[in-house]
Amino acid sequence: MAEAGFEEKVIKELDSIKKQLTDIREHMVDIDCILTDKERNLVDKSYEHQKKEKLISLSEFKKELGL
Repeated sequence: MAEAGFEEKVIKELDSIKKQLTDIREHMVDIDCILTDKERNLVDKSYEHQKKEKLISLSEFKKELGL
């Protein structure tokens, strides 16, 4: 009889842990979506270059390199 009570407690605790794990997974941030400071600076510079019309297409870049 005591074993049945223990098993019930274990099952309830496991259910609670399972729910918590599901909640954690739903609210986790994908690490690949986080930019480092260096990456953020590169993105900012890219926007600046775009505003100043300093960007060129990949095909133009390849032509400049002779590819």
